[in-house]
Amino acid sequence: MKYMLLLVTEEKTGLAWSAEEDRRLVERHQAFHAELSAQKKFVAAGRLQPENTATRLQKRAGKVTTVDGPFAETKEVLGGFYLIDVDSHEEALAWAARCPSAEYGPVEVRPLT
Repeated sequence: MKYMLLLVTEEKTGLAWSAEEDRRLVERHQAFHAELSAQKKFVAAGRLQPENTATRLQKRAGKVTTVDGPFAETKEVLGGFYLIDVDSHEEALAWAARCPSAEYGPVEVRPLT
């Protein structure tokens, strides 16, 4: 079963990290990625740019509209993701608990259909 681990963070906190803190977190994610890959559980992953770089697109009655971010006053933003292929929901939760980002914010675990 494929699961998406959605990494949620406080964008302001992430932007306030020092270059050294960011480097250490990236190294921990690289190790997590390597562990997932070694266990043949890794499918894909990505780190998202800040919300102010995003654009939302909507199409209604044939008309396309776009809005540049940020979109709402919120503390938490989606910062990245892992797509994993595991045998059960419990295994997905176990991997999410090992994800370095779980120490900085919630990791939302959602199955794909």
